[in-house]
Amino acid sequence: MKILAYSHRSDETEFYKKFSEKYNVEVVLCDEEPSMETAELATGFDCISIITTMIPAELIEKFHKVGVKFISTRTIGYEHIDLKRAKELGMHIGNVTYSTNSVADYTVMLILMAIRKVKLIMEKSNVQDYSLRGIQGKELPNLTVGVLGTGRIGQTIIKNLSGFGCRILANDIYEAESIKDYVKYVDLDTLLKNSDVITLHIPATKDNFHMINESSIRKMKDGVFIINTARGSLINTNDLIKAIKDNKIGGVALDVIENEANLYYNDLTTEILDNEDLAILKSFPNVIVTPHTAFYTNQAVSDMVENSIKSCVLFSENKNNPWEL
Repeated sequence: MKILAYSHRSDETEFYKKFSEKYNVEVVLCDEEPSMETAELATGFDCISIITTMIPAELIEKFHKVGVKFISTRTIGYEHIDLKRAKELGMHIGNVTYSTNSVADYTVMLILMAIRKVKLIMEKSNVQDYSLRGIQGKELPNLTVGVLGTGRIGQTIIKNLSGFGCRILANDIYEAESIKDYVKYVDLDTLLKNSDVITLHIPATKDNFHMINESSIRKMKDGVFIINTARGSLINTNDLIKAIKDNKIGGVALDVIENEANLYYNDLTTEILDNEDLAILKSFPNVIVTPHTAFYTNQAVSDMVENSIKSCVLFSENKNNPWEL
């Protein structure tokens, strides 16, 4: 079978070579993003692999017209794909899973960086200001961490945090038995009111859009730290900025933001960015912003490529596919 892999990056090449041989498939690598202009390249391919490019209804229709039957996104999230239109046309969509340690390690790093004011320490050091003014931090064992979402990544984070001796609260529709020795499950309001650090690990849905907003922030402790390595749409950015300005929030670390689609993974060094919220957030000394790189490890990239190929193979062989949505 043949797979067309859009948005190929050089760091993926060795893994495509390895796993195309392992699973006996031909993978055609395409550096271009999927678009109305590049959709014709998929002619003759039942399966294509993409990353985070928006796939709206009209592009779904175009892929359907050229014969694509299955789209595998090399990501956990799939909100960039119009699932409704794909279903109407009888097309199939799949995501992937990858090493939970990638995002989990990064999240713990961001928590520590936020509570220890590492951004400010580094910026002061860069201009040879070695004074202690404004950089006194907090110790994790003295804090309560609230984890919103206890899927695979959330569970890994909780297990990692347990070694720091902090109190851990969690909230999820489904309670994971494997972590109950480390965590106390509580309702959302209890978590918001009692956590010194709140970290988000839930998918983006219509129900949780802007779940962190003026109302929910008002319930939080003064000086709370908010960490987001999940999806930007979980936080109302305007409300977040206001709470930072009002000193309600002690610190923020964001690996994802709203309206990031045309920003991240591009070199925009010489460009004027049309994203005022990002500029404002980056201007705060207590806000860390990274460009959606929590996932980015060699193991995660290997998993993303392998599982996308496996998903396509399972679909083509009409076998049970754990990644099909």
